[in-house]
Amino acid sequence: MTQWLFLAIAILAEVFATSTLKLSNGFTRIIPSSCSVIGYIVSFYCLAQTLKHMPVGIAYAVWSGIGIVCVSAIAWFKFGQKLDLAAILGISFILIGVLVINLFSKSITH
Repeated sequence: MTQWLFLAIAILAEVFATSTLKLSNGFTRIIPSSCSVIGYIVSFYCLAQTLKHMPVGIAYAVWSGIGIVCVSAIAWFKFGQKLDLAAILGISFILIGVLVINLFSKSITH
């Protein structure tokens, strides 16, 4: 169960880091830039801990898939970045893929 906690923290930290990366204005603003770097460090550390107990392909698929969905939602609501139907459909497929892995794959421990 610890691997899922580490993976959840890794996802949250990556979403935070990516969101603050947008706010850093190309690393020209010190506080958002620092937050972004720290977020990525925490994310990669927690992802590395997850990989001690979970296959890399599965962990990365869940980490990146949920991260994509969350960052896209934040971009929509916080930054006003609209998504067209094709983008929404593609992101939906990513989310469905993560759900299929978690619900049906025998490659991971539940």
